Amino acid sequence: MDSFTGLSFQTLLNAVSDAILLIDNSGHIVLTNAAAQQLFGYADHELCGLEIEELIPPHYRDLYQHYREVYLGKPWKRDMGNDRTLVVLTRDKQELKVNISLNPLTAHDRLYILITLNITDRRRHAEVALKASEERLWLAKQAAALGVLDFDFEHNVMHLDKRMRELWGCGADEVMTHEKFLRAIHPKDYVIHQTAFEKAIDPAGDGKYLAEFRVINPADGSERWIIITGQVHFELKRANRLVGMARDITKRKMLEKELQMHRAETEVLFKQQVAIHTASAIAHELNQPLTAISAYSEVALRAMESDTFNTDEVRRVLESCVKQSQHAGQRLHELVAFLQKGEVVTEKLSLNEVVMDALKIARSDGYNDFHPVLQLEPNLPAVLANRLHIQKTLVNLLRNAVESMRAANVSTSAVTITVRTLNEKNLAMVSILDSGPGVDQKIAKYIFDPFFTTKPTGIGMGLSISRALIEANGGQLWLDPDTREGAKFNFTLPFAS
Repeated sequence: MDSFTGLSFQTLLNAVSDAILLIDNSGHIVLTNAAAQQLFGYADHELCGLEIEELIPPHYRDLYQHYREVYLGKPWKRDMGNDRTLVVLTRDKQELKVNISLNPLTAHDRLYILITLNITDRRRHAEVALKASEERLWLAKQAAALGVLDFDFEHNVMHLDKRMRELWGCGADEVMTHEKFLRAIHPKDYVIHQTAFEKAIDPAGDGKYLAEFRVINPADGSERWIIITGQVHFELKRANRLVGMARDITKRKMLEKELQMHRAETEVLFKQQVAIHTASAIAHELNQPLTAISAYSEVALRAMESDTFNTDEVRRVLESCVKQSQHAGQRLHELVAFLQKGEVVTEKLSLNEVVMDALKIARSDGYNDFHPVLQLEPNLPAVLANRLHIQKTLVNLLRNAVESMRAANVSTSAVTITVRTLNEKNLAMVSILDSGPGVDQKIAKYIFDPFFTTKPTGIGMGLSISRALIEANGGQLWLDPDTREGAKFNFTLPFAS
């Protein structure tokens, strides 16, 4: 037995993951490995000397003995049992289904049997669980119409499933490279993908990729909205793989666009009604004094044309005109004060947070076909302002920027939002720069005038109201005259001290 009890042979057996028992031709165990001891629940060397039948449930022992006798008659390497599965008994009397393989070994003219066992219950359970998990994933993938991509950076190859190939118009046998993948992305949305992609492959980040953009199918020219979420894997701080899933969200985008159009129409109608009622109120307040001024003016003209010109009478008439004009002015100021009644409620605000909130609102309103470039000063002191006023102003400026770029059909719809400190004035300044055609100098001088607009459906109150809101919070809003590309609006707000 020294041939089997040497340190090198025992070490070799312990290196095997399956349980191994070595028995002699009488059926006694002469050697085991660590995996067998763990499987049966015995300590070191406790299995040695036991009859192999002690590890077989009583109702299987006759069958096992039959197998052993048949095997000893013709010993060669093979599996035990027609179904390759037998049952063994652990120390705590638990039954386990195992696969058993038999190998004959001869030493010192004696025949030994090397029995290899591996558990089938756990393996089958794992296989069943894996299969069920794969089926659930497949069903979820089918229900959500998901496409799967696996981008191998090193070999510049993208492995796409059937759905992904349908979305990108790629043939079943066509090799998809990163360049082909990029060519299908809508030119206006390329910067959206690229920004998200560069962020994802940055080793300093979390590797998460998330982007929404349009894809133009080269096969039929159809355009679809896609959302992709994925995870980049790194090796030695270098991105080497991106695994992700894509979903067609075209229907959702179309619905959002319809809802946005309805909201825009409703908002225009509401503004028109506000303007109409405001104008009616102003007309009502001014009608009486203007009528009186007109009547007094006619009397003055007639008196001056009369042969009996009376200076005192003309003076009294003109004094009445002055009084009526002053009365009209006073009534107008009272009306404006009434429309603007209520104190501005201010609070300490983080401008950076308000900017992010305004971006979310603009996107939820359907103004999401642009790429925001954020240049936010970190650790910016709080400003003292009304949150809704600043938010309304930012959303209005963002909407104007997007509408300007849409009308000009620019290829790269980017809006740069900058928040910084004006140290010399102890103010915070926000700048919003679009990549549209800019504002004509002839129009620029009227752009903040009430009811002045260049939009076919606008009423020209947005910028006027925005300026009034910023001024009510102690700041200024203006159009930057020195911007050569695009339109740039700036506004300031005081710090909270």
